[in-house]
Amino acid sequence: MKQIQPYKHQVKYYECDRMGVTHHSNYIRFMEEARIYWMDELGYGFERMEAEGVVSPVVSLSINYKRTTTFKDVIEIEVLVDEMSDLKISFKYTMKVGGKLVCTATSTHCFIEAGKPVPLATRFPELYRAIVDTCVR
Repeated sequence: MKQIQPYKHQVKYYECDRMGVTHHSNYIRFMEEARIYWMDELGYGFERMEAEGVVSPVVSLSINYKRTTTFKDVIEIEVLVDEMSDLKISFKYTMKVGGKLVCTATSTHCFIEAGKPVPLATRFPELYRAIVDTCVR
């Protein structure tokens, strides 16, 4: 099983609202940054998949905020595969600052080529195997 280290994001000043806390909408971007990092760490980045004609849009999203974060906080984001099928993948995100839980989230994505669903295991067997190798079974 391949172990991928958490992604780290330092909160920028512009990501904070007038109260000085990270605006809730930014966590979706942080999740995307972490997911892109995760794919790159697998050795199969989004650029490669998209260059081969496949996109992976978000199908659903769920976020639970536990604590606020502020300017210059470093958020460590662990990305794990929650569920996977031929056509969809769900990621689970755990976000912490200084070891304290600040947010949990999930996102589900499908795989589309030329406007139609495409099975990941068939279209990208190398990526599919790399993902399976990161999963705890």
